[in-house]
Amino acid sequence: MEFSPVIVPARPSDPTLAAHDRVYRSLRSQIMHGELPPGQAMTLRGIGKTFDVSMTPAREAVRRLVAEGALTLSSSGRVSTPEPTNERIEELSALRALLEVELASRALPRAHIALIDRLQVINGTMAEVIARHDAVGYIRVNLEFHRTLYLRAQAPAMLAMCETVWLQLGPTMRKLYGRLRRTEVPQGHRLIVAALRAGDEPGLRLAVRTDVTQGLRLLLA
Repeated sequence: MEFSPVIVPARPSDPTLAAHDRVYRSLRSQIMHGELPPGQAMTLRGIGKTFDVSMTPAREAVRRLVAEGALTLSSSGRVSTPEPTNERIEELSALRALLEVELASRALPRAHIALIDRLQVINGTMAEVIARHDAVGYIRVNLEFHRTLYLRAQAPAMLAMCETVWLQLGPTMRKLYGRLRRTEVPQGHRLIVAALRAGDEPGLRLAVRTDVTQGLRLLLA
């Protein structure tokens, strides 16, 4: 006996769903790119007012971000971005080293000249952002550099895990930028490009590991 699949029609016109997704994506982007500092408190009412939505989509967006570790929710209902503790920084730094080194290694066999040229262009954009002392722009372009490389790994589950780590680190990276006082493109980015050109896997793994962990160590008290 054959069974036909039951197709449940989507409801794209659901205004609550659309509003919740818009708030979620906007807040997620702001957090990941360091637009919100560590410990930034917010309220559901304030989020709703900012995005011109009711409490329901604001609450649902916050719930998703809390589940991803991008926001914290206290027993009293206070919502805020996480404060960077030594334990949190060490854990997320270790995760970056594990995930990003593996992603870069998997990307190496597919690192054609067009990819390397694209990474060079991104580094050029980063130099312009640094000259403007644009912290949020720097974090955004830095993540674009890494994401562009890791997409070549063709490991979507691993990249999704990596992006969750970036999301949890967003406010911390904003604080780190203030400590680094960048005046030029990170040396790690140049070493990554050089290793890709040479097809040097050990050099690439070392360059990525150093690039994604060295700065974070400055925040350890």
